[in-house]
Amino acid sequence: MCIDGPVMIIAGAGSGKTRVLVHRIIHMMHQGVDPFNILALTFTNKAAREMKKRISLNAGDEARNLWMGTFHSVFAKLLRIEAPRIGYPASFTIYDTDDAKNLIKEIVREQGLDDKIYKPSTVYNRISNAKNNLFNWRDYQENTQLMSDDRQAGKPMLGTLFELYQKRCFKAGAMDFDDLLYNTFVLLRDFPEVLHKYQNKFKYVLVDEFQDTNYAQYVIVKKLAAQHENICVVGDDAQSIYAFRGANIQNILSYESDYPDLKTFKLEQNYRSTKTIVEAANCVIANNRNQLKKSVWTQNHDGELVRLMKALSDNEEGNIVANTIIEDKMNLRLSNKDFAILYRTNAQSRSMEEALRRKGIAYRIYGGISFYARKEIKDLLAYFRLAVNPADEEAMKRIINYPKREIGKTSVEKVIVAAQRENTSLWNILERINEVETGISAATRGRIADFVAMIRSFQVMLKTHSAFDLASQIAQSSGLLRELYADKSPEGVSHYENVQELLNGIKEFTDKGTTSLPAPSAEIESKPELRTLDVFLQDIALVTDAESDDKNEDTVSLMTIHSAKGLEFSNVFVVGMEENLFPSQMALQSREELEEERRLFYVAITRAEKRLTLSYASTRYKWGNLVTCEPSRFVDEIDPKFVNDMTHAVPRPAQAKIGSNWSGFGGRGGGAAKDPAPAYKSRPEGFKKLSSVSQSPSTSTVPFEADDSSTIQEGMEVEHQKFGTGKVVRVEGIFPDSKATVNFPVHGNKQLLLKFAKLRILK
Repeated sequence: MCIDGPVMIIAGAGSGKTRVLVHRIIHMMHQGVDPFNILALTFTNKAAREMKKRISLNAGDEARNLWMGTFHSVFAKLLRIEAPRIGYPASFTIYDTDDAKNLIKEIVREQGLDDKIYKPSTVYNRISNAKNNLFNWRDYQENTQLMSDDRQAGKPMLGTLFELYQKRCFKAGAMDFDDLLYNTFVLLRDFPEVLHKYQNKFKYVLVDEFQDTNYAQYVIVKKLAAQHENICVVGDDAQSIYAFRGANIQNILSYESDYPDLKTFKLEQNYRSTKTIVEAANCVIANNRNQLKKSVWTQNHDGELVRLMKALSDNEEGNIVANTIIEDKMNLRLSNKDFAILYRTNAQSRSMEEALRRKGIAYRIYGGISFYARKEIKDLLAYFRLAVNPADEEAMKRIINYPKREIGKTSVEKVIVAAQRENTSLWNILERINEVETGISAATRGRIADFVAMIRSFQVMLKTHSAFDLASQIAQSSGLLRELYADKSPEGVSHYENVQELLNGIKEFTDKGTTSLPAPSAEIESKPELRTLDVFLQDIALVTDAESDDKNEDTVSLMTIHSAKGLEFSNVFVVGMEENLFPSQMALQSREELEEERRLFYVAITRAEKRLTLSYASTRYKWGNLVTCEPSRFVDEIDPKFVNDMTHAVPRPAQAKIGSNWSGFGGRGGGAAKDPAPAYKSRPEGFKKLSSVSQSPSTSTVPFEADDSSTIQEGMEVEHQKFGTGKVVRVEGIFPDSKATVNFPVHGNKQLLLKFAKLRILK
């Protein structure tokens, strides 16, 4: 009802935030506010459609006149009207992410640059980050810190690529998603009449999920609302989990400083979850220092205690979860759709999927695709298929030029023509590439011959090497691992993790014979069994064949916790509750990153309505080796009175302390360029560096005892008995054949083979 002046609504989980927004807008319209004067910004089209639908049920067709939608859709609508002022046609094209990356790829090629160094995804993410911090290409090139970061990362041409990309977009009359924000800001900054026009038009501004806004979104909203200050922001700082996309939690934490006369309302009653689940969530989030204090409560019944389960391995964890779902369905008369399995990383879906499949439980991956349907997995499986059956033409066409080995599409088509002419397989032509008339150049024939020799070497190893040994060899020799490792974007890291998870699964298959195939005969069982790659592929075929487009809606939902935000389920399993997995090892180096991980766990807990189950594995395959896992610190943060501990676990070792001097992939960096919006909140502390080196390695007086070298990762601070303390700059290959490049301040960079290196992990 408080529609005049600045308002902030702090909406706890399950408090009916969407309902409050809907009724606030309906009330405004009933009070005579013209819907043409209302701007409501959301983060998803789904949320905007749902809100507009609810409003129209009460207010009728007038709801159509609301300016309601995502930041990008609303600003695209505004730009269609105003774009000619900044030189764009009103009918400008909007490039999606693929369009943008394809253009960058073309520019990189035209500039004669190495596309393995200037990967389109890396360049695109850097440009995107710049625009979301309101840097144009000139600002970027004039910022000495950013240019220095690029040189240090071995990518000095990024600023030039930014300039060329932007000029090409402008010439084509095209904007990418980030331009929709940046160009709206430019219009409001450089054209006072435009700013005045929209300030008078949007007399009432509402922003949903305010904790997820980035710097550009914050500045634009601030400008639009500056005249009337009838601005209402709604959000929950405890659910701010998108820093990796540029979201700045300080926008909501320090919002009161923007508006001294701000009225704050707290929605603290949770209508979704049981008392036990609400209290468990409160226990966890209380450990965060940076937050807006609130006391979330519920009148719902106490409900069941939070179940805590322990498994010996990640595969057993999958089986325990699947069996628990079956028991709950029988005992409580539930359906598959009453269950959700949430995990920290996409790669964790593998063990869950396999367990559900074996138990005949229908499931669906949300916010992503099934593990074995992911491109990077299908690429590596195509290599496996060729090693087993070189006549597999689909596998051949998929990877003959991936990673890029300059065997172009035209050459492949010529091979196909020759195979059809001789009524034989592609492989037969490839094997005789220098004998068959194809019209392919000598240089390309040489590259094809090298490819054939590589596949033949895999075939020779097929019956003499275990599935894991051969799979590891293929992943490395093909260049696929190197290709994925070089991409340091969030997507690239996820792709690399997925391939590592596939190799982990193959390692477990090799070591333990985990398979859904019939058991071998007694005679075979009497001999040590070499589990080879062809047997693994037979097993995997059962997974992929089962993944048809089943329209049955009664499915268990599998998704990352990020994908689950805003959703709710009767029964929730949060799996992989282990240190270095959740919280992620990459988030243990600063309080800000750790607190975001804790907020992510808070989001996971509060998705549950009636039952919450946490599980962890005491061992998990990482980098092809079985490593011991420690339960997540987050589990300890829940008061034991809310937990049904079913683990009977031995006392866990002491937890590692949070580091404070780490930088590297995902680290904060950058510097302040001339601020295009000095009147507003300062830009976030730069944006993510491409590379960084710690300047102050730690020292230690603890007696030297080497740690498990298979756990060494980029960014760690380590100690060597001879060279002292240093920083891991790079890790290449798969353990035990992996090597690390470590920078020691006194001795410089040293390359160490990890299976022999004796290193103690400091941070």
